[in-house]
Amino acid sequence: MDIRGRLARNVKAERSERGWSQEDLADASGLDRTYISGIERQVRNPTIVIVERLAKALKTTASALLD
Repeated sequence: MDIRGRLARNVKAERSERGWSQEDLADASGLDRTYISGIERQVRNPTIVIVERLAKALKTTASALLD
């Protein structure tokens, strides 16, 4: 699995674990819901800054999302 696949899997797992919708994560991270969807579908290639924003919103680390 490539890094986008790992990120997609981990973002979705962390989001689901909290019972959040993509809209909830978008609100918490300051991103658009369609961008969150694109990350989870592996059609977006987010920057490390975006990965950090997602990690902060999910109260985890960027490295955990990329692992």
